[in-house]
Amino acid sequence: MDSDGGGILTHGDLGQLLDQGAISAAVPILDVQRQPTTLDLRLGSEAWELPAAFLPRGQPVEQVARSLATARLDLTRGAVLRRGRVYLVPLLESLDLPADIAGRANPRSSIGRVDVFTRTLSDRNDRFDDIPAGYRGPLWLEVLPRSFDVAVATGTRLNQLRLVRGRHLLSDETLAARVASDGLLLGGEALGLEHSCLLLGLSLRPERAGDPIGWRARCDAPMLDLTDTEARHPAPWFEPVHADPDGSLVLQPEVFTLLAGSERIAMPPDLAAEMIPWDIALGELRTNYAGFFDPGFGWGHQSPDGARAVLEVRAHDVPFRVEHGQPLYRLRYSRTSSTCQHLYGGEDSAYQGQGLALARFFRLR
Repeated sequence: MDSDGGGILTHGDLGQLLDQGAISAAVPILDVQRQPTTLDLRLGSEAWELPAAFLPRGQPVEQVARSLATARLDLTRGAVLRRGRVYLVPLLESLDLPADIAGRANPRSSIGRVDVFTRTLSDRNDRFDDIPAGYRGPLWLEVLPRSFDVAVATGTRLNQLRLVRGRHLLSDETLAARVASDGLLLGGEALGLEHSCLLLGLSLRPERAGDPIGWRARCDAPMLDLTDTEARHPAPWFEPVHADPDGSLVLQPEVFTLLAGSERIAMPPDLAAEMIPWDIALGELRTNYAGFFDPGFGWGHQSPDGARAVLEVRAHDVPFRVEHGQPLYRLRYSRTSSTCQHLYGGEDSAYQGQGLALARFFRLR
């Protein structure tokens, strides 16, 4: 059996939990924060600079943070977080979850695509991003800008939370049947299927002749203001990447690169998927910082040809050569608690129908 009636909670479920006080905040929660199956979380009033990341090991996060913090930044007026430094920020939202509901957090897509690494902490919990069922307490966000200094402020949305009741992962048999019957992949095939995951490949071919096949972060980039909603040209922060003459690409160690998947994805109203960590046996790579696909992504009349996954790639230790179609990422599929009525693809959906897309902070023309 696939399910005990559980699944990822949908837009309507999240609204009920907000009404019941299971999710609350120091200031009102905004409609724009609630997505088809996720809730955007907001930075609080200060950031604590730390010498290193940590897990609380059975203690309140604040208790450990106070003993480690080397500086505090006031976010109510805005502040710059320096690349390579670790910060801890209390979030405005807190939880009082029912005993049968757990949570998982991940960076928002736009944040992963500008190489800002985030992980969510909760009190007395020795796992990043996983929120135990029945958790009651505050949430904290570890923030590590990797490529650029970034400006943030109270209310900036860097990560998002989804809530789950019961068993939610599709069995391999059900996933295979849904791929065949519902067209979850367009213009390509999975390279493997196991553990509720499809193994998918890398695209090193441009959408149009002369277009880049990726974008590489510049090492001398200026500060990037994450509070500025006006899109700007990416040239100061990213340079275009083109394949080598033989169609391959060599990824240099610790250089952040955006690439695209070779398949186009379509997510029906009752499924969602997470891009999960890379299998180390397939190479010394990190392939994603943010990778959650809401119901409706690449689906329906707004996106009849599907949408590509954008991969946030960093090679480690040694240069790593990749080829078109090479296995590079996995999608793990879950059912939703009910058919989602509020689908990805509205006015606030920046990546519907995307190919190789930079973060929403940028525009090419």
